[in-house]
Amino acid sequence: METGPTATERQGNEALCLATLRETDRDRYLACLLTPSEQRAAVAALYAFNAELARVRDLVREPLPGEVRLQYWRDLLNGSAHGATAANPVAAELLRAIGDHNLPLAPLLAMVDARVFDLYDDPMETLSMFEGYAGETASALIQLTSLVVDPQLASENSESAGHAGVAQAIAGSLLLLPIHQSRGQVYMPLDLLSAIGLDRQAFLDADVPRLEGVVEAFAGIGLDHLRKARASAKLSRQLIPAYLPVSLVEPILKGAAAEPLRFLREDGRMAQWRRQLRMMMALWRQRF
Repeated sequence: METGPTATERQGNEALCLATLRETDRDRYLACLLTPSEQRAAVAALYAFNAELARVRDLVREPLPGEVRLQYWRDLLNGSAHGATAANPVAAELLRAIGDHNLPLAPLLAMVDARVFDLYDDPMETLSMFEGYAGETASALIQLTSLVVDPQLASENSESAGHAGVAQAIAGSLLLLPIHQSRGQVYMPLDLLSAIGLDRQAFLDADVPRLEGVVEAFAGIGLDHLRKARASAKLSRQLIPAYLPVSLVEPILKGAAAEPLRFLREDGRMAQWRRQLRMMMALWRQRF
């Protein structure tokens, strides 16, 4: 019979979750460091879980092994995992966070299901489809983190979390444009491409003159969601840590709108020290 981890094991698991984030999601790792220590372990577990899901496509050559990896997380959340969870620090800490903070399983399972899209090269058909994908991934992660850091205000900010997550997902997709193109993946909604006479193949062929217009338009949609997120937010000193990664979105979206060609060729994010400073300022001002 599996027993719970000791205090030393829990500390070790938290350290391993943070180490995972440091290697796979540096921005959320930095956000964890700015989260109160009593909530850091749970937040790190959620972020590390998200990072594990997000990198499945990077670890497999074919969809089937990726499906198997995702099924592991479904089984874990449904209580039917094979073997001891202690062997996987992220799994152990995720279950601990769920229990300690009474986190709902439905959005966590939906996060797993949404990542099936990443395994295949089917295009994102519509903007609504992209917004749904973002809602089940980035938005859900903000909402779950909010339940950890300020459960009383979390429900009042569901609209803000929804819009913030879409803005964050758009920014992330813009940063990954060169990688997605090289893999044959199309996260840019096809209805947005077709509006200016492009199709999936033209996107993959990097038809640069017209793609610049699509990148600019996609960034504009992200900025609109960011404005709505800010307008509907009811933040507190306790809640703001859940939104710290969102504070990095505006420079990306504005940069893509102003210089779309750069985002088609290279990673457009700021230097790490600037990202860390921006999150620190967001924490101090209680604004993202």
